[in-house]
Amino acid sequence: MTTICACALTSKMWLYVGKALGRLNRRHCGLISKGCLRQLHNNELTDSCYDGMYPGHIHTTPIQKALLAVGSGVAALQNPYRHDMVAVLGETTGHLALMNLRDRMRNDPEGYTVLTERPRIRLSTLDLNRMASLPDGSFGREYLRFLEDNHVTPDSRADVKFVDHEELAYVMQRYREVHDLLHTLLGMPTNMLGEVAVKWFEAAQTGLPMCALGAVLGPLRLSSSRLQSLFTSLGPWALQNGRRSRCILSIFYERRWEQNLEDLRQELNIEPPPPVILGETNKRTVKEE
Repeated sequence: MTTICACALTSKMWLYVGKALGRLNRRHCGLISKGCLRQLHNNELTDSCYDGMYPGHIHTTPIQKALLAVGSGVAALQNPYRHDMVAVLGETTGHLALMNLRDRMRNDPEGYTVLTERPRIRLSTLDLNRMASLPDGSFGREYLRFLEDNHVTPDSRADVKFVDHEELAYVMQRYREVHDLLHTLLGMPTNMLGEVAVKWFEAAQTGLPMCALGAVLGPLRLSSSRLQSLFTSLGPWALQNGRRSRCILSIFYERRWEQNLEDLRQELNIEPPPPVILGETNKRTVKEE
């Protein structure tokens, strides 16, 4: 009973904080114009919100970024499937981690090529027919199978808006677009346990505060049996591989579709997943934002 009351009190507290931040933002900050707010909600790019740094960029001050970070963090806590709020949280808190990731990419020959050529992973850039013709076990075929089995589309990843550096904005965009590729590399499903495991890997690999927050709070939504699996097997495996593997953003995945998945894992120094969640089929559809 005490636990239930505490949870209810915490929920009410976050709701109050969110409402207070909303009033403060409306009355005093003037964060962005009404037109830009409509653009953010509808995910549409307009000339009025494009300041020339990159298409869709919205300039914000440090105070505005802090307000966005708190507000989006509260919204993401209330609903982890609010991908738009998770995206804003990542953009407004990840500057130092993005700089570190960018430097790691620059110091890797393949990563430097990715930074130079700026590939995008979208349905418009993928040759799905060619990927479907690849043999079972190839990276491209297994990635396509992941998309089909889980009803996922790479086009669900929102465009970056609040990163005030053009190159770092691409690093964040690349991180988002390789997320489903990482599910394939790690052999993780899209159920809550699989998503938490990927977040633990990403937290150790990228240092992004958003990933660390997801790694800490995600387990709160797991059942006791899955918590045991996470803490005794899956979690340590994800953290260890995240720390020691090659930078996941430094791979030109678009040129690796034909490569055997197991060979690619060995090249990246990623061990096969433990058998604890193999065969789970709790899937969810990722809505386009």
